[in-house]
Amino acid sequence: MKKILNLVCASALSISCVLALPAQAKEADVPSTINWTVPFGVGGGTDVWARFIAPYLTKYIPSNPTVVIRNQPGGGSITGANLFYKRAKDDGSTMLATSASTLFPYMLGDKRVRYNFDKWVPLMASPTGGVVYVQPGLGVKSAADIDKLDGMTLPFGSQGPTRLELPVLIAFEMLGLDVKPVFGMKSRGAGRLAFERGEAKIDFQTTSAYLNSVVDLVNNDKAIPLFSLGVMNKEGKVVRDPAFPDLPTFQEVYAQKFGKQPSGIEYSAYSKFFAAGFAFQKMIFIPSDTPTNVINEYRNAVQTMLKDPKFIEDAAVQVGPYQSIVGIDAAQHIQEALTVSPELYTWIAGWLKKKFDYTL
Repeated sequence: MKKILNLVCASALSISCVLALPAQAKEADVPSTINWTVPFGVGGGTDVWARFIAPYLTKYIPSNPTVVIRNQPGGGSITGANLFYKRAKDDGSTMLATSASTLFPYMLGDKRVRYNFDKWVPLMASPTGGVVYVQPGLGVKSAADIDKLDGMTLPFGSQGPTRLELPVLIAFEMLGLDVKPVFGMKSRGAGRLAFERGEAKIDFQTTSAYLNSVVDLVNNDKAIPLFSLGVMNKEGKVVRDPAFPDLPTFQEVYAQKFGKQPSGIEYSAYSKFFAAGFAFQKMIFIPSDTPTNVINEYRNAVQTMLKDPKFIEDAAVQVGPYQSIVGIDAAQHIQEALTVSPELYTWIAGWLKKKFDYTL
């Protein structure tokens, strides 16, 4: 616990320093090649996202550097992030892609984590959404029928209790669903395949995977969507996902079933990890001791990229109709997202132990 508090304080100090960086008039010395570490395997969600982004970075960063994707999978992204933390250069030639699988272990004080976010500056954060769906034949046609799932055992293919599925597992419990996770899935895609084989009765996929791989199942009556996780608006309120405007949010389904809004520390835990894992689903980091003028050039490039009509059009298909945040806004929000109070940490540690016999 002490380690976590120290990390949070260090992260806050670093971000405050980033916000106070003075402007530099010196022309940025941008490297001709940027090595972008993706701590996941080829073909995974973060890899696909990075390969979509990379050509736009080349286009808009001054001198049009070659952006080379370096996949370093292992430990659910911990291995690659640790290596980046140890070896990254401070000349602008190295960047890191992260996902919820990188943030959650840090937030939970995972002993394998050797990286500190206080040494990195965020250039961009891309949010995502997600959808929960069930097998047809369970007597459920929509979230309005969710009571029919009471008493049913619902196998669920999961990567692990502290991976991307963490807030989803909390949501299942809050809804009173008897979900039995089968841990050890190599990816969310593996969980979807277990669903397609009939081994899993309930599944969850992020927006891009749902649009690319699950919509056809729904259209062919092989999956029934229940609810989306929604998205956070600028005021921090969860609203319906623009990618799935006809699907109720988790909060709406909870209120429908229990006649009240979700609350309490269980919901605080859900909200914390939903915000960190989905509002900051994909991020680009660069070492914080990179020259300020280089950081500024990269931030300007990202901002220009996000205004490119072609990028906006392609991004809607690739990752969903979501608005990324950049620069100082990203730094301020990630600081808040990574902060886990002692009370919340104690609750989540106890819940993981009781529910899954998992010790932080």
